[in-house]
Amino acid sequence: MSLRSLIWRSLKKNIKSYYLYIFALVFSVALYFSFVTLQYDPSMDIIEGTIKGEASIRSASILLIAIVTIFLVYANNIFMKRRSKEIALYQLVGMNKSKVFTILNTENTLLYFGSLLAGIFVGFSFSKLLMLILIRITKVDNLAKLNFSSEALIQTAAVFIGIFLITMLFNYFFIKRKGILELFHTVSSTEMKTKKISIWEILIGLLGLLLIVTGYYVSSMLFDGDFATINALFMAMIFILASVIFGTYFFYKGSIRFLFNLVRKKKNGYLNFRDVLSLSSIMFRMKSNALLLTVITTVSALSIGLLALSYIAYYSVEKQAEMNVAADFAVANEKDVSLFEEALQEKKIGFEEKKVKVIQVYADLEEITVKSFEEVNYSTDYMPMPVVSEAAIDGLNLKPDEIKFTGYSDIMATFIQFKDSGKVQLESPEGRIPLTYIGIDRKPIVSSYFTSGGMPVMIVDESVFEMLAKQPDPSIQLESTVHTGITIKNEANLEKANAVFMDMTMSDMNASRYQFIMEQKNIMGLLFFVVAFLGLTFLITSGCILYFKQMDEGEEELPNYTILRKLGFTEGDLLKGVIAKQIFNFGIPLVIGLCHGYFAIQSGWFLFGTELWAPMLIVMVLYTGLYSIFGVLSVLYYRKLIKRAL
Repeated sequence: MSLRSLIWRSLKKNIKSYYLYIFALVFSVALYFSFVTLQYDPSMDIIEGTIKGEASIRSASILLIAIVTIFLVYANNIFMKRRSKEIALYQLVGMNKSKVFTILNTENTLLYFGSLLAGIFVGFSFSKLLMLILIRITKVDNLAKLNFSSEALIQTAAVFIGIFLITMLFNYFFIKRKGILELFHTVSSTEMKTKKISIWEILIGLLGLLLIVTGYYVSSMLFDGDFATINALFMAMIFILASVIFGTYFFYKGSIRFLFNLVRKKKNGYLNFRDVLSLSSIMFRMKSNALLLTVITTVSALSIGLLALSYIAYYSVEKQAEMNVAADFAVANEKDVSLFEEALQEKKIGFEEKKVKVIQVYADLEEITVKSFEEVNYSTDYMPMPVVSEAAIDGLNLKPDEIKFTGYSDIMATFIQFKDSGKVQLESPEGRIPLTYIGIDRKPIVSSYFTSGGMPVMIVDESVFEMLAKQPDPSIQLESTVHTGITIKNEANLEKANAVFMDMTMSDMNASRYQFIMEQKNIMGLLFFVVAFLGLTFLITSGCILYFKQMDEGEEELPNYTILRKLGFTEGDLLKGVIAKQIFNFGIPLVIGLCHGYFAIQSGWFLFGTELWAPMLIVMVLYTGLYSIFGVLSVLYYRKLIKRAL
């Protein structure tokens, strides 16, 4: 038989076994090509001009190369291992290793570059959808055109030819180093099977649980003031990362077997049929898969954490806009007020106006504040603060000796916390005025122009305000002392009013809430798009790796299913055990990844936005749903194996 005929027969024989490898290739190429197409698309120029979008996508594409390379090399190794007996048989009938490698290399070349072309076609079609999603998220008003990019084609071809050479190198060393007997036993030797759990494994398992709990506990205290310096905070983050990752590895190495062993002992060793197919298999395989499962769990936690935090930032844009701009339009330059209002009247846009007089006063806040870090530059014992009269707040009536704060930002709350009560000293021409602090609200009443880097606004009694306003310290007064809030009566006219605002030559002291939202959605939208794309890539690659692993284990367990079927067990009996096994195989990394992600999000979500639960739960539910698809596919694959068992 000629070499060409042998290659063709081998390809026809193994094409069904390679369908997932082909899917992995097509998916990886389509993912990368569509992403790189965005990088070279002319439509990205609009985004690039405002938020440096192209640079972000280029950086993400580099990370994407690393993810795809690891994924394809791993998938290739699994299928090489599955064909180890076939490779051994080729050598057994007299073929040398060079000829065997030539057969496999030719076969892989045909499959690889065929999949490469298919992936480019799919990616080209998918790139328009990605562009539409990006434009939708970032609110950039631009039409998405399907432009085929020769630069993206060349870059994709270069990257995947490089990956192909890496996989060929792995295949060459796989064939070169293994003898015939070793190839025949490759599958059975990869899993470590230990009959009895040792004291050492129990200790490792308990250590893993302790490290994870410790990491969670330290993460919950990150911004509670327990770490006095920025360096201490950084070291705490490194400790949390190391503690959780090593704890996860030790958990898989010993805790799973230890916990399942307790279940077995509780049943006095009498396991039912479903337990044998699920728990026993997991107990013996989890230890040898500890490193792989740790990587998958860490990647899942990273994806969930980054997705949730970026979505929190995007989800909270409107709340952030309300904190920074206290009305639809905040005009601090008094000359611009009349010009803007006249322009609105010309366009027949109805509006309401509210003026608030704001002065800057030195205040001693030492008694009511707590700093989280020693490096915080705010000197709270003598700092300029904005002050307004109680008349600026409808329904508020303060006593002459009382003071209240409002408009406190979440980021500032991370570094400086306010106590529930205490005394505040205000500097006036007549000396210091002691006032009783009665609390703080979040609602802003003036624009961020008047606040000191996110610090709140102080509200005092009208008589106290008049006394402070008589002779304010000129060295700390801002250029403007009046905040004019303009609210559009009909929200349908808001975009039109914003166009009027942007067309006018306005001072930097003025701000538009609508414009702030649009600009922030551009920034946070692109961030969320890139993170979501990479997160989806992490999810699909880790899910595929677990699925490939289950395929590998299923082929190894096929003889056991044949024996069980011959003993009289039905397909339904076997399938119940398989379902329980897949719940554990996919559920354990998912649940641990969700826990890791939750504590990571909980420790610093307030630095990214104002909403936590809604965006976090949306991300977690979607991630769980997509991840579960691979568990369902694994069950369906095992179902085919069980039918094939007899």
